This record gives sequence, C-alpha cells and structure tokens, in this order.
Amino acid sequence: MRLLIAADVDRTFIERISADPRFAVRHQPVKTEAELAAIVGDAQVLVTRAYNKVSRRVLDAAPQLELIAQGTSGTDNIDDAAARERGIPIISLPGENANAVAELVIGYLLAMTRTIPQYTREVVTGIWSRDDCATRHELRHYRLGIVGLGEVGKRVARLASAFSMEVIAYDPYLDAATFAERHARPVATLSELLAACDILTVHVPLTDATRRMIGAGEIASLHRGAYLVSAARGEIVDQQAALTALANGHLAGLAMDVYDPEPPTTPFPN
Repeated sequence: MRLLIAADVDRTFIERISADPRFAVRHQPVKTEAELAAIVGDAQVLVTRAYNKVSRRVLDAAPQLELIAQGTSGTDNIDDAAARERGIPIISLPGENANAVAELVIGYLLAMTRTIPQYTREVVTGIWSRDDCATRHELRHYRLGIVGLGEVGKRVARLASAFSMEVIAYDPYLDAATFAERHARPVATLSELLAACDILTVHVPLTDATRRMIGAGEIASLHRGAYLVSAARGEIVDQQAALTALANGHLAGLAMDVYDPEPPTTPFPN
C-alpha cells in the first residue's frame, strides 16, 4: 500500500511505518494546497497535519486514495463532504495533544500576568527595574473564562484550579454535573462569560459556527486590562481585532499559538 506522509512528523513514526512491509512509504512534507495536489497522485493512504489543506482539488488528484490519517485532533483542513462522496474515511487523534496544549496555556498565563517576556528583555539589555513588581498578581487573583470545556478546556480548568483560580466556562453542550466534574462554574451565554472574566482562553473546534467567534465586539466586551489566549484555530479569533486591542491597551496581554493564515505572512509587533 502506497503511503504518502505530506507533513512533518516524528522520525520514529517514519522509521516504524517504513519497516512495515505492507507499506511503500514516501515522506514529502508540503505546505500549500497546490504542492499537495501535485504529489498526491498515486497515494492510497495520505498522512496530514492541520496545515495541509486537503481540498476537493487535492482529492480529485488522488484517484486511488483510500484513507486520510490526520495527525492532530481537528480535521477542519479536510473537505469532509468531498471525502464522504468518495467513501474515503478520515481518522484523527482527538485529545492526543490536549495536555500539551493545556500546559502551554498555563505557561502563557504565567508569562503574561507576570510580564516574564518583558522582564527577560530588560535584564538581557542591562535594565534592572523592580518598581512595578508590586503591580503583578498571582494567578489566584484572576478569574479565568474558558470557551469550550472539551478535552483541552477541561485540562486547562483543572490546572488553573490547582493555582486557585476561579474558573468559569461557556459550553452549551454540557450539563451542570459535567461542569462540576471539570472544575468550572457554568455561565449561560458567551456574553456573560466575556463580561465576567479577567482572562479568556478559547478551546473549540473550527466550524462555520465558531469562525470569528471572538471578534472585535466580543473583545470589546472584555474589561479593559483583560488577557486573551488563542490556542485552538487561528480563524476562531479575529487576529487583527485582537492585535488592535493589544495596541490600544484594551488588552493587557495577548498570547497566540495559532495564526490566520499559517504560517504568518507579516511580522508581528514586539
């Protein structure tokens, strides 16, 4: 079976799959839709990651394709309707990287609220200023708002609770008992969450309903001096609106692990 790995993956995976006599493995990472369409021709199994756009054009270029294996949890980069028409199953790894993302989010919270990057820049340039240290607060003084209490969101809630943070969450698909199990107090609407939190972090899949879910209006609903973390999909948070709010001081901090588009095409402000 001809297997095309069109993404950067762990070397151990390549070694193991290449050692399996059932597979003829080709590892050829590409970034664009056009590049993928150009190389997918005879593949029977396609291994992708979130940045590989598996469009109808790509599927049409792969007449022998039998399976798409996505090495991440979300599959919004794949034209699901076109794959279904061809009877091509899509498998993914839901929750596989949830703990890693949750740890990263907590790292962002510490870095932003304690201004660690700023102090690092100052120290390496010879500046030793401690005048504003008293204005920095421990995480327990912040109310964390989580949009989406799934695999990642629930881990963020648990870790935040260990820091004695008050955690509130908006997820219309869960009942009260599940919120309690996941260390969060439910709120009825997104608007209520935005008005009540000091830090907002978003953990929902990218769908038509969640695209630009956090736009300029939602960011304006956060109180001045709030923090925002975007670590789900780049298109869920209006990136330009968030950068504008950071520049004008409405947001005290902004952490982004995802971008729109990826990779970023323009430099970001320091």
